[in-house]
Amino acid sequence: MHNGKIVFSQLMDFLPLHQFRKCVRRYHGDHRVHTFSCLDQFLCMAFAQLAYRESLRDIEACLRAVGSKLYHMGISGNVARNTLAHANETRDWRIYADFAQILIGLARPLYINDEFGVDLSETVYALDSSTIELSLSIFPWAKYQKQKGAVRLHTLLDLRGPIPSFIWITDGKVGDVSILDSLIVEPGAFYIMDRGYIDFARLYAMSQSQGFFVARARDNMQFRRVYSHPVDRSTGLRCDQTIVLTGRPTSRYYPEKLRRVHYVDSEREQSIIALTNNFLLPALVVAQLYKCRWQIELFFKWIKQHLRIKAFYGTSENAVKSQIWIAISVYVLVAIAKKKLQLEQSLYTILQVLSLTCFEKAPLYQVLTEPVCEVIQVDSRNQLNLFNV
Repeated sequence: MHNGKIVFSQLMDFLPLHQFRKCVRRYHGDHRVHTFSCLDQFLCMAFAQLAYRESLRDIEACLRAVGSKLYHMGISGNVARNTLAHANETRDWRIYADFAQILIGLARPLYINDEFGVDLSETVYALDSSTIELSLSIFPWAKYQKQKGAVRLHTLLDLRGPIPSFIWITDGKVGDVSILDSLIVEPGAFYIMDRGYIDFARLYAMSQSQGFFVARARDNMQFRRVYSHPVDRSTGLRCDQTIVLTGRPTSRYYPEKLRRVHYVDSEREQSIIALTNNFLLPALVVAQLYKCRWQIELFFKWIKQHLRIKAFYGTSENAVKSQIWIAISVYVLVAIAKKKLQLEQSLYTILQVLSLTCFEKAPLYQVLTEPVCEVIQVDSRNQLNLFNV
């Protein structure tokens, strides 16, 4: 793995470059390109993510300062601000979106045996979105409100990892619930959602596709109780009911029975009413599944703090989407390296170390492993005391 390579190059060795080239050919990314290829663009943007660069001029200055090492990074073209800006504006963002999905497909099997807080063998996803606000005068295509612009990251997160299974990037006006139309339901999997995804016609379609959902109920939901199951109130459960919807439109949209679980979380002093179409799981497990939805909130918070997806290097839709997808690719790449190198450190620690050691010539595993400090025992039998006790 080492062979005299710098740390950045060793990390990039985990990339399936043959798959990357397929993505480039699919969208003709290198058509009539002679000096700065899509791979050069990807590597420059990946360096910007790892080294926390804030602008194109920042990237150019840093890479020119280590110009003799660009070849060792795998960058064959000259790095200039205008060249990188032009690449971000014109190279199809779908190249990096498709490649990110390939990396996700490589990462998920590595985390398939990880625990996420609930003893469940089925796949569990959390579905939610996060909004990144933008200036409408600078990003006029990202329509959100009258005087604000935004892009929204609709994310399906595999709670084992956690690794994003899929991400949709839309403008701020696209609602959460409409993403359910694009969701390919995995039979037997659980989908954890907040009340913003309550649309009984879409949830019924998910149920018909043999997928299970656990969603937070709306306060104004109209229903009739069919049967109440006994619960242990000492666990925080208040009720476990089989219900049918009685609202005029909702009873037609979802004609079958639902399960309503009321749980009081004493730690957060929060009352949760969850709806699900699964009648086999214990009621407490249903409540615990919904509590695991907070992992996607932590995921959004983490990537906004540690990836460059809040300040963008370009203003076009293509440049913004390219930057987000490359950032996601770097996140997943580091997650792959963590598993393959069997590292105990968190992704945060790994990213912090990589930000300072990109150009070091040392084995990647050695760099990312915490040094072992040996305590040296000093023989002090013949040492005179400074003070008499």
